[in-house]
Amino acid sequence: MAQHRHRLREMEALRALVTTGTTIGAARRLGVSQSSISRALGQLEQRVGRALFLRSSGRIEPSAAALRLNAQLDPLFETLALIEGAEWASADEEPLRLIVPPTLAHNFVISRVAAFLKQNPGKNLQLDIQATDVLVSGILDLHYDLGLTSAMIQRSGVTLVPWLRSPVVCAMPTGHPFEEKDTITPADLEGVELIEFLRRLGTRAITEQIFARAGVRPRTVAETATNMAALELVREGLGVTLLNPFPVLTGGMPGISVRPFDAPITYNTSFVLPSGRQPSELARQFMDYVKVSTPPDDYSEFV
Repeated sequence: MAQHRHRLREMEALRALVTTGTTIGAARRLGVSQSSISRALGQLEQRVGRALFLRSSGRIEPSAAALRLNAQLDPLFETLALIEGAEWASADEEPLRLIVPPTLAHNFVISRVAAFLKQNPGKNLQLDIQATDVLVSGILDLHYDLGLTSAMIQRSGVTLVPWLRSPVVCAMPTGHPFEEKDTITPADLEGVELIEFLRRLGTRAITEQIFARAGVRPRTVAETATNMAALELVREGLGVTLLNPFPVLTGGMPGISVRPFDAPITYNTSFVLPSGRQPSELARQFMDYVKVSTPPDDYSEFV
């Protein structure tokens, strides 16, 4: 019996480390010392006969093998929670740590967070608003449970769950000659004042390739990093811009007209999760709520 208790402590230590991301967090969760956690994890490695953790600069992180083992423990701890009312039964009481870029946050996510919490009293959600590069690093470091972005991310260690697909559009100031057209083509932009995005952003290279293939040279009058900044410059009459219509143009914008742009550019708005980890129940609930509470619009379709 004592041997079984030792094994259970080792498994609890593994689960706590995977959940919290640090031995300090695991120790706090289980109400033991940090050295007890480290000792239990070492004993677990000896028991299974292989290294399960990556140790560097005083930190210990679960390997892919440890994550697989932890996933296999789900049924065990779910059963224990039902029988004993163990701490794992209240894991969903922990806050959902959500991170979102500014454009999505202010034009879409904040209202969804408010409505979700109103419908789910007692749930707790922590919303951080950061640039996409901070979002990716935060998900990788397990500082956040869930992200949402429309950026083109190509990075190992994070899993994208596509949700919404939006074709590129051309936004112009009200009264622009392009309003007479049903669709804007690359050829239409020859010599036209264009507000572009900075070269460090993924779509800039794509639009430049499209212009090059069409033999078109728009006249770049400004470069910016965000959709809102580009649209404000458009509204000031500086030129037109090519951008993702979601979410800033979903409900329309005063002083802005929109037309489809004939080019193979599609933006995917995706949930972002750490690779190798199942989302928490609260994360799943929020993802499902976002999906069912978002009506279709003229520019986007659901994946």
